Amino acid sequence: MKSLPIDLAADAAAPAEPPSKSQRKREMAALQDLGVALVRLSAEQLARIGLPENLHEAITAARRISNHEGRRRQLQYVGRLMRGVDAEPIARALAAANFDSKATVELMHRCERWRDRLIDDDAALTELLRDRPGIDAQPLRATIRAARRERAQGAAPKHARELYRWLHETLRSNNP
Repeated sequence: MKSLPIDLAADAAAPAEPPSKSQRKREMAALQDLGVALVRLSAEQLARIGLPENLHEAITAARRISNHEGRRRQLQYVGRLMRGVDAEPIARALAAANFDSKATVELMHRCERWRDRLIDDDAALTELLRDRPGIDAQPLRATIRAARRERAQGAAPKHARELYRWLHETLRSNNP
């Protein structure tokens, strides 16, 4: 009787066992969580993420649903649609969108701190002019003086808002 040759390479190339039911459930729950995060994005942020049309429509529909059970079912549908797409690029785009939001909030806080410093302290203007040499100081000084007068008189902060907008534009375009 002839012995059959054993092919070890074929055994190594044999397909791995499929994931367990628990593993599949965890993966589906993760995709549904990703879908929930997409529903929470603003329309502008969602538009920047390249989503298939049917997934985009399902997410938009989920936003409109206010009934708890209906919304839960729609989110499950979004999760099911997520199974048919590559979730990794979507997750990266979502992380980038969250980073953009955090960066925007940080810029806003920086502008508020600068505005308050400029109104409270003359040395802050000197520091700002030293850090950003191309700034025209004369109109900036006039705005700061007007904002100080408004604060002293308890008037509406028209010039303080103007100062904030100027700072926001300057710090956004010239972000050190």
